[in-house]
Amino acid sequence: MSRLTITLDDELHQALKETAARQKRSINAIIEESLVFRGIRTQSSARQLVARARKAARLGEDEALAIAVTETRLVRGS
Repeated sequence: MSRLTITLDDELHQALKETAARQKRSINAIIEESLVFRGIRTQSSARQLVARARKAARLGEDEALAIAVTETRLVRGS
């Protein structure tokens, strides 16, 4: 497992700590959930998504990948 150091505004850090305590969850769990919510995926997760979409839509690999990239960008707003 990788480690990461981030810098947060003091008020945001305090709010994060309070939220974690209130929800009886770790800060790590909240951050990981937030990343997934924002569309951050591992390569294997992205490949599985493409495979499921391709199977369901009966598309070729290139077509499915193009659709997945387009949809991901729409969700991310980029």
